[in-house]
Amino acid sequence: MAAVIASVARELAVEVEVRDVDADPDLQARYTDEVPVLLVEGRKAFKYRVTASDLRRRLRAESRRATLRRWRERLGGRST
Repeated sequence: MAAVIASVARELAVEVEVRDVDADPDLQARYTDEVPVLLVEGRKAFKYRVTASDLRRRLRAESRRATLRRWRERLGGRST
């Protein structure tokens, strides 16, 4: 999983933060049975394994959602 994440992160120029679930009591309580787990923008996106194509798809979708949120905020609408 780590190799796929590193490769896609380089390809799409996204920042990755690696956290040790066992070192953080809150994360351990939430994800101890799901390691490795990948969160995207704070939400669980994948656990155990991920393919490069699935990760690319998820990151691009998240980017589109973020763009829509910014436009809604600029236009005075509510963000979702």
